[in-house]
Amino acid sequence: MKKNASLSWKGTERARKRTTMFLVLALTVVFVLAGCSSKGATTGSEGTNETDGSASGPNDQVTIDFWFPWGGDYQKEFKQYVVDEFEKKFPNIKVKMTFVEASGQTQSSDKLLTAIAGGNPPDVALFDRFLIGSWAAKDSLTDLTPYVESGGVSPDDYYKSVWDEAVYKDKVYALPWGTDNRAMYYNKTLMKKAGLDPNNPPKTMAELDQMAEAMFVKGKNGKYDEIGLIPWMNQGYLYTQAWNWGGAWEKDGELTPNNPQNVKALDWMAGYAKKYDIENLTSFSTAIGQTGMNAFWTGKVGFVFDGNWVLNDLSKYKPEFEWGVAPMPAAEGYPSITWAGGWSYVIPKGAKHADEAWEFVKFVAHKEGTLLWSKRPTAGNDITVLPSVNEELKLADNPNLKIFLDMMPSAFTRPVTPVGSFLWNETMRVQDLAINGKGEAQQLLDEVKKNVDAELAKLGQ
Repeated sequence: MKKNASLSWKGTERARKRTTMFLVLALTVVFVLAGCSSKGATTGSEGTNETDGSASGPNDQVTIDFWFPWGGDYQKEFKQYVVDEFEKKFPNIKVKMTFVEASGQTQSSDKLLTAIAGGNPPDVALFDRFLIGSWAAKDSLTDLTPYVESGGVSPDDYYKSVWDEAVYKDKVYALPWGTDNRAMYYNKTLMKKAGLDPNNPPKTMAELDQMAEAMFVKGKNGKYDEIGLIPWMNQGYLYTQAWNWGGAWEKDGELTPNNPQNVKALDWMAGYAKKYDIENLTSFSTAIGQTGMNAFWTGKVGFVFDGNWVLNDLSKYKPEFEWGVAPMPAAEGYPSITWAGGWSYVIPKGAKHADEAWEFVKFVAHKEGTLLWSKRPTAGNDITVLPSVNEELKLADNPNLKIFLDMMPSAFTRPVTPVGSFLWNETMRVQDLAINGKGEAQQLLDEVKKNVDAELAKLGQ
């Protein structure tokens, strides 16, 4: 209930009769009580008011619309373990969960972009961090910097790389939530069969090439029964391999797809396609794909680069061979690396309940909500973006997961740029051309640089 402004009194008399003062005070009390009674009659016994308007009082109940792109059990579990607890803590805020699937083969939603452009966006969205740069450049996301600065959230609470991925031109557009990274899975049984030490996985690219070569086995039909390595299998994208070769995708604010080490990485990938016959390798990959299993768990692959989420497959596949996890090998003279991806929570531009949305975002993406979600029974091998939470959960007690955790403080992330998706698609395009013998690495990556710069110019960047 709002209180009236201070009263002004007419007249110039310095004193009033006591009886007159009592009469005025009594009338004022009656007026105020009548106002309260009237409000209670229209809003219910608790004095709250469900509203869709952006201008709401401190006791009004607000419903925020939360869009997410995940199917399966996510909605049921997230509501049970996180949303319900948030609503208990903030009884004036209700959360409506709305499934909005991503568009095509992307992590992006055309429906979300259309809603923002039409001035009717949801209040919160679960959002791929990789897209923040491009959407912030379109002015499609709310700048959260003022909320962060006054809301008890510090960049130091998060891994540096994942926090940086939520920042565009020195402004914060999301709170990171959930992350992953990449390492090398290796088949100890196949290593033994090839006469290699199963407890000494390769640490350099030269060692990887040598060991992988010893593990290729062809059947009577000339097709591969077992392979040592297909560099582009699973998470072995050009992005991954370029970093493994000491390359860089950005320097001093400029995109550098044709960095000399990136060129070496693409040339190395194409070398495997030539040496081991791209048609034979493709035939092997296709056959593996038809099993519906991750290629590594078939037991026919010596080395593969993949993410921590693959550890969740163990309960389903129960492999009958010995295996291990190690950091990905690096080119001679360069440190072993990993790169991280993951999700975040954003407030789309034009959200009607931005303040309430921030309370929700801060709850789910900071320590309290992250712990609630990470302690659910089906959490598996999730890595959170908060080192303190990972420590509290004792995730490093799992020796395989510890490999991934130990690399998080130095993990790379893809450049935060308006053309991030365009650059990614270009790298995939030239990767395919190179391994199929349709272009040289230097020429292809010079072309990517030219195309990326042209795309930035179109955007006035």
